Amino acid sequence: MQLVNRLSVLAWLAALPIIGLTGEIQANEGEQGMCQQNVIEAVARQEIEYLRRAYAVATDKIGEDTLAAVAEGEAIYQQIFTPDVTFAVTGPETQPLSANGPKGWVEVVRGALGPIGATQHLIGSQIVTFESLEWNDQCEITSGTAKMQSYVQAWHDQTPKEVWLFIGTYFDDVVYRQGQGWQIEHMELRRVTGELRPSGAAVAATPL
Repeated sequence: MQLVNRLSVLAWLAALPIIGLTGEIQANEGEQGMCQQNVIEAVARQEIEYLRRAYAVATDKIGEDTLAAVAEGEAIYQQIFTPDVTFAVTGPETQPLSANGPKGWVEVVRGALGPIGATQHLIGSQIVTFESLEWNDQCEITSGTAKMQSYVQAWHDQTPKEVWLFIGTYFDDVVYRQGQGWQIEHMELRRVTGELRPSGAAVAATPL
């Protein structure tokens, strides 16, 4: 009887390393299964901000007004906007303007920028605020909505001697769509101010 008890104790002691190892594996698996909200939000925020950066590149491409450049810009619009996206232009000294769908905004941009020279949209100071955000056990986002505010300074060549500077703010409603990721479903471009500045030959001819 004592021998049996001794063998049972020895078997239990021998099993301790295995039990400890199993517990460690389970603990690690538990850590992997725990999703950190701040990390998920940080990644989502970066992806949302990149929508505006892609928009700047696409808009300047469309402004080149060549078939290839317009097609390239429109392809980016199709990625960053929902199919039923709505657009609005507001602010002082602007004519109210609206459009529907990525292709509708392509036509607006092409009509405004195509007849003039080169453009460059500088977009920054993005502020992203989440309204809702859900994810699965693999820490993958399944749904979400957010708002984003971005500053813009857009330079437009008007003539060889003059450049038009537009200063405004984008207000975006953003949604997460399965299979597509984050996309803008409503965009408002609100003008703040702007001015015409001398450039090129005009600047070179100005005495210092």
